[in-house]
Amino acid sequence: MNRELIINELDRHFNNPKCELEYTNDYELLLSVMLSAQTTDKSVNIATKELYKKYNTLEKLDTLNETDISSYIYRIGFHNVKSKNFKKIVSILKDIGYVPCDRDFLESLPGVGRKTASVVLAELYNLPSFAVDTHVYRLAYRFGITNLTDDVLSTEKKLKKYFKESEYNRVNSQLVLFGRYICTSKNPKCEQCNLKNICKEKNVQ
Repeated sequence: MNRELIINELDRHFNNPKCELEYTNDYELLLSVMLSAQTTDKSVNIATKELYKKYNTLEKLDTLNETDISSYIYRIGFHNVKSKNFKKIVSILKDIGYVPCDRDFLESLPGVGRKTASVVLAELYNLPSFAVDTHVYRLAYRFGITNLTDDVLSTEKKLKKYFKESEYNRVNSQLVLFGRYICTSKNPKCEQCNLKNICKEKNVQ
């Protein structure tokens, strides 16, 4: 069964998958996931290291204006828009003091969509989720789970149907890492993968 082959291969490469964003509390995770859109986790970690260290509470972060925030995160893509969203999220969270386990609330925040909310709910609350980023979307197709006509939401639905609910968070994290380091968009390391027989894009350049 292809599902078992996929799980075995993901386990072989990433037996202990972990989020690569660096954070020490719930709001730092949420902010970093928001910032990571269309950029790398590594870039976000570099940008937020001193920011989170110097302003280590929501109250301290709330003293920053958009220009201040932008001076820390200017290295990452769309930093001006993200600075605005960062400031607004901090102001909202400061009033309640924590990140709620509430998808509707999370998706109501500026710059937070379904994928970001899913990452936060899975990482903070272990709520079974499937966050479909560019890596997960690509691998779902290459592994034959989805078709080229599937959008992000239909991809999420098919992944949830394909895997068991108890597997969602682990497999999701593994797919992200597998897509980031092995089954890359260009020049994937096919020689390191045992799933070539089921791959729809063998030896893609």
